[in-house]
Amino acid sequence: MQARFDIAVIGGGVVGLAVLRRFAMVGLKCVLLERGADILSGASKGNSALLHTGFDAPLRSLEIRCMRTGYKEYFNIRDKLNLPLVESSGLVVAWTPDELAALPAIVEKAHKNGVTDARQISAIELRLKEPNLAKSALGAVLVPGEHIIDAWSAPLAYAHQALAHGAAIMRSAEVTNGDFSKGIWQLQTVQGAITARIVVNAAGNYGDFVEAIARPSPFTIKPRKGQFVVFDKPAYKLARAIVLPVPTARTKGIVVFRTAFGNLAVGPTAEDQDDRELATCDREALLQLKARAIEILPALANIDVTANYSGLRPATEHKDYVIEALADRNWITIGGIRSTGLTAALGIAEYVSALYGKNFGELPKKPSKSVWTPVPNLTEDRIRPYMKGGEIICHCELVTRGEITAALDGPLPARDMGGLKRRTRATMGRCQGFYCSANIAAIAKGHFDAKP
Repeated sequence: MQARFDIAVIGGGVVGLAVLRRFAMVGLKCVLLERGADILSGASKGNSALLHTGFDAPLRSLEIRCMRTGYKEYFNIRDKLNLPLVESSGLVVAWTPDELAALPAIVEKAHKNGVTDARQISAIELRLKEPNLAKSALGAVLVPGEHIIDAWSAPLAYAHQALAHGAAIMRSAEVTNGDFSKGIWQLQTVQGAITARIVVNAAGNYGDFVEAIARPSPFTIKPRKGQFVVFDKPAYKLARAIVLPVPTARTKGIVVFRTAFGNLAVGPTAEDQDDRELATCDREALLQLKARAIEILPALANIDVTANYSGLRPATEHKDYVIEALADRNWITIGGIRSTGLTAALGIAEYVSALYGKNFGELPKKPSKSVWTPVPNLTEDRIRPYMKGGEIICHCELVTRGEITAALDGPLPARDMGGLKRRTRATMGRCQGFYCSANIAAIAKGHFDAKP
């Protein structure tokens, strides 16, 4: 690909895709460069898939600003893009007298962050809302706007909309170096050189490595691993709200939450590590998560675990996001976007576009008519394809042949098994692909070898 671009976005996670969408929709010529075989192959592939209000975000931070903007825009565009949303609520539950004493401060912080409907509730009201919760709960803060989404459909929709507005997405295109001369960047990738006027670094867990192309990085990525345990479908009915702990300075803590796919999960852990790719699950941590979930919802003791997974968050030494423009280098940095990035992505994209306008010239006006690219529904709260008939290939998750073939085709087809899973839910169920993998491999034959 030899063309010159206005914008080159490095990193195909949810933030990079939201930024790509934003610039493409105003008519700039954009390309996204992703090192993995498919989009969402890094930090964005494993998280809790929650849409956060930002009630507990640092006050006056860039993080809360982007979260509030992103949350609002998600609601504004969700119908046009068929984005998932399972309306829920959040409950920050106190289990000790000290935690109960901390609840008023959580309410006060939520109100300062603009989440004015957050309120403290008594143990009696808490039990009415969550009858399956352990009797030792002393009270909670209710946050009505915390919701459940699907972590993969939204960024896929952003990617499709960017493509519909003329953007290009290159996968298996790791950026290895770059040279800036006479106001133009020439980026070296494993697929060849890419020329662009502006570079946006949204490389997630490799963000500091990519930043070193432009300057000594102002942050260092120390990946923080989060492990999760997923309980079988009957667990879904045991909790109505997202059950959160009183947070600490280091972590939001272990959360019990329903998933958009009809399960109930617990996690994440918070473990710093050096490896930027391998997010392993270890037995001891998973057993501790399961035990804590049972302490919170005792009825879980009688329900099987379906799966476990882990993800890596690009934590840095800074408490806030690192987003800034280097006016003399035609470079925009997006670093340290942790677990809130799914909610904040659209807000980050808006903030980055404002940085562009301030430092690199006024953006073109958004066209009066945009192309909208709705994605298939993967959530349990709406109609899914199997309900209308068709051959079911993955019986655990009720995924049809049509869904699999559609995910292997189209403007951004799946290019590995992880990408196919994230587009369809195939292999995510109780058997973890034991019964359906052979059929899926036969359907996908030749597709994963295709041009990225």
